Amino acid sequence: MHEIKIAEDLSLIILEEAARAELSVVTKVNITFGQMVAIVPHIFEFAFRETVRGSIAEDAEIEIEVVPLKMKCKDCGTAFLVSESLFACTACGATDLELLEGKELFIKSIEGE
Repeated sequence: MHEIKIAEDLSLIILEEAARAELSVVTKVNITFGQMVAIVPHIFEFAFRETVRGSIAEDAEIEIEVVPLKMKCKDCGTAFLVSESLFACTACGATDLELLEGKELFIKSIEGE
């Protein structure tokens, strides 16, 4: 359950940035996870709520965007979305692939007053 550690780390960043921006309350947090990070959104949200309990972000709305896994075939150059964990080129079947998207983990934005 790496969601707990990620929630702890992100909540620290959010609270530090909110303090730097002199916010009195954090109203919304937009977070982006790549599919390969393998976050279970409801577990992450529960862990996040626990880590910000009693803080200015306690009641913040959490918006989670999951970026699909996108690969590029090193043989034929085709870019494609991975479906059903099939790591082979959809055009030629090759398995020598480059990861283009899907490993992201970042705070997209923090909103507050």
